Amino acid sequence: MTNKDKIKGKVNEAVGKLTDDEKQELKGKAQQKVGEAKEKGKEMTDEVADKVNKKVDEHDRKR
Repeated sequence: MTNKDKIKGKVNEAVGKLTDDEKQELKGKAQQKVGEAKEKGKEMTDEVADKVNKKVDEHDRKR
């Protein structure tokens, strides 16, 4: 899953490398990490939601 933060980060990093702008390059790397963290958070949220839904379904079947 690719998100906007990771794409912007890659672009900023590449532009920073091409223009020899270390600050922009580092900004790009940071943006990519933000994107990765958002993806991980979404994955974890999905996993928890799946587990909760399974437990609710099990509970409903027992009734």
